[in-house]
Amino acid sequence: MLPPDLLTIGQRQFHSRLLTGTGKFKDLEETRAATEAAGAEIVTVAIRRSNIGQNPGEPNLLDVLPPDRYTLLPNTAGCYTADDAVRTCKLARELLDGHTLVKLEVLGDAKTLYPDVVATLKAAEILVADGFEVMVYTSDDPILCKRLEEIGCVAVMPLAAPIGSGLGIQNKYNLLTIIENAQVPIIVDAGVGTASDAAIAMELGCDGVLMNTAIAAAQQPVLMAEAMKKAIEAGRAAFRAGRMPRKRYASASSPVDGLFF
Repeated sequence: MLPPDLLTIGQRQFHSRLLTGTGKFKDLEETRAATEAAGAEIVTVAIRRSNIGQNPGEPNLLDVLPPDRYTLLPNTAGCYTADDAVRTCKLARELLDGHTLVKLEVLGDAKTLYPDVVATLKAAEILVADGFEVMVYTSDDPILCKRLEEIGCVAVMPLAAPIGSGLGIQNKYNLLTIIENAQVPIIVDAGVGTASDAAIAMELGCDGVLMNTAIAAAQQPVLMAEAMKKAIEAGRAAFRAGRMPRKRYASASSPVDGLFF
């Protein structure tokens, strides 16, 4: 019997390996329903775009995704400099009563939303030194991912493809190299489009997948969230089971040696 398969991030442990975003849904009710269908335990919150109490009188995300049920992951979406990202994380810590787990992303280009890796490294160093537990979005560069781990990030989150593109994993071999060299969780962040993309990420050995657009932009977001949950579970189980070797030629399921005719 296999031991419990928990996702460990810093000092926290989770059963679900599917992390979901809270933006782009038509309303808070759809956000709630999709999050529940996904079985997510960690939900990202764009501090610059979501009301978590800083705007009294407006709909509050925490009313549908309460912190006593979900682990909130404030993110720095929309930040294009290291200083802005650090400032946003500090704001989140104030709004959430000392919460230190954050998702760092520093963007370098408004069209592709590709990360500015130089600014990301700078911000990560500052935040880790200030006591934050940093889960960091970055490019799928194995050297850079290792450097972010060495800085002290509690999870490294390489993209599969550009944010919101739905293109799926574009470089399996980079991801494999990142996974093989990592001592912290590797979580695919950005680019997943459908359930098979999520399953492939898990079959490669990723520790989890974070997604938002793939669910929120589906024709039926709640149903897609359910599909993603199942894909993550199936892909993880397949990875743990160990797939059969690939062969150039088929072999019979039932051997012919020793038959009586």
